[in-house]
Amino acid sequence: MNRQDIAYATVTELAAGLAAGQFSALELTDELLARIAAAQPTLNAFVSVDPDGARTAAKAADAARAKGEAGPLTGIPIAHKDLFMTEGLRTTCSSKMLEHFVAPYDAHVVTALKQAGTVLLGKTAMDEFAMGSSSETSFFGPVRNPWQLDSVPGGSSGGAAVAVAAGLVPASTGSDTGGSIRQPSSFCGVTGLKPTYGICSRHGMVAFASSLDQAGPMARSAEDCALLLTAMAGHDPRDATSLPRPKEDYRREIVKTATKPLDGIRIGLPEAFFGDGVDAPVVAAVEAALTELRALGAVTVPIALPNIGYSVPVYHVLGPAEASSNLSCFDGVRYGHRAAQYTDLLDMYKKTRAEGFGDEVKRRILIGTYVLSHGYYDAYYLKAQKVRRLIADDYQAAFKQCDVILGPTVPTTAPLLGSQTQDPIKMYLNDIFTIGANLAGIPAMTAPCGFTSNGLPIGLQLQGPYFSEAQLLNIAHRFQQVTDWHRRVPKEASHA
Repeated sequence: MNRQDIAYATVTELAAGLAAGQFSALELTDELLARIAAAQPTLNAFVSVDPDGARTAAKAADAARAKGEAGPLTGIPIAHKDLFMTEGLRTTCSSKMLEHFVAPYDAHVVTALKQAGTVLLGKTAMDEFAMGSSSETSFFGPVRNPWQLDSVPGGSSGGAAVAVAAGLVPASTGSDTGGSIRQPSSFCGVTGLKPTYGICSRHGMVAFASSLDQAGPMARSAEDCALLLTAMAGHDPRDATSLPRPKEDYRREIVKTATKPLDGIRIGLPEAFFGDGVDAPVVAAVEAALTELRALGAVTVPIALPNIGYSVPVYHVLGPAEASSNLSCFDGVRYGHRAAQYTDLLDMYKKTRAEGFGDEVKRRILIGTYVLSHGYYDAYYLKAQKVRRLIADDYQAAFKQCDVILGPTVPTTAPLLGSQTQDPIKMYLNDIFTIGANLAGIPAMTAPCGFTSNGLPIGLQLQGPYFSEAQLLNIAHRFQQVTDWHRRVPKEASHA
């Protein structure tokens, strides 16, 4: 492989190159570290980079391979979203509050991928405490979309999506609370998966909204996501929401072959996902993808999700309510930022939190505190929980008529930087098609399916019943076998 082929190779291709001795893990690591250093001033995809740690891990991977002890991910460079604890390395959540915080332990998914032999290059930028849909709320400055530098990459896992799209790493972890893996994956033209709630442990993942947050993989292809999820997923007794299920091989459907590989698959099309407010190029790209899927043997059926229109207001009651509780620990007492001057303990709390949190985080804390307060709990929080149940029930009813649900990931392509920072409601509506999966706890993923005339990526979203990750990944993989949207790459000149 030449240098550009290495940069934009899939995890599967890199694993084959390592196994064939075309390059070593250390050579691969050095190449990508150089790319990160060159791209960082323009794209701002990383908060921290760990060259020494990466080279040490790469040498260990090469030694394991020499002993015949290599697995599918041995020597594969990755990044972690900067809300996963990484022992000895900064974990900032892209916030001033944790600007200098060094994690004392590894998150469960970090440990799992480390044990699989991956090489951690660094931590990717994000919206502060995962609150935002554009990766502009980071204390360390906005992240830029490699396809069009004056556009947002989406959020909150924007740095991870950019790192994969720009050929800085072949894969990264992300987290998804209301679409924060899928939306930036769509805006940046990569593949991303939010698993069933409880499939991946949240131990060591800094919480935004505990009943919604879920870790997941982001990579160039569905097959790569399947490889990562196989390593990441599994029961963790340290997380009370971690499901006690046996380990799975999420590639098991992908490796099967068939003349019509999607024969019998029923794809549900909700009218709400194709109505007003969806840009015409997005609809056209998704409809073209449906034509490909029908040619592979799938059939489409109309379905209804009658309460899905309430998902955005429900999310923006429940999410801030949980955030106001989860972020109460950031008070300057034990760790993180502390105000330099204060008169007493209460004054320290006020000044620390005022200085340490950005505007979007403060906004959500205030909303969450309000909806949980006496006199408003029943009117807002309890009502939102009841509607959440109706949305989950709608999905279960729909899955009696179809195997998966398909639609656009996002109603538009990536907006311009700064275009939504003064209008939070407009930003929140970007997640209108993704939030429902988080409220219901079902798996959902996005895969590239086209581009606009000005070169911005478009993604399609697949949602499935609980524990249907292998089926979703297989459908996306079959689509990627007959299309090359996931193979398109930004112009090197835009970020070199």
